[in-house]
Amino acid sequence: MSDIPSELLYTKEHEWANFKDNEVIIGITDYAQSQLGDIIFIEFPEIGDQVNAGDSFGEVEAVKTVSELYAPVTGTVLEVNENLEDSADLVNSDPYGDGWLIKIKPTNLNEKDDLMKSAAYKELIG
Repeated sequence: MSDIPSELLYTKEHEWANFKDNEVIIGITDYAQSQLGDIIFIEFPEIGDQVNAGDSFGEVEAVKTVSELYAPVTGTVLEVNENLEDSADLVNSDPYGDGWLIKIKPTNLNEKDDLMKSAAYKELIG
């Protein structure tokens, strides 16, 4: 069974969001990385880019497929995980830790209410 940390919130597109102070750390779930297989490249937005909830902010490229990445909330990109430029496989080995993707400064915290808690996400992936 996939790992689904209860402190995170989730999207139906298999991103997770961790709300901390004035930023949201975003990544893809353990389930998503397991479906994609070996991840070889991640296309990031630029720092300072505006992302909108539900819109694509980049791509994850795996051996078998390319998949869009979708923003769980609206905000401004503060940081991208540059470690993934050389080690994209961190997303496979540690999707909720060293394999995080981007950090954004959210502009509308009410969007948090549109995200799934771990139990609902667990039900989604069944």
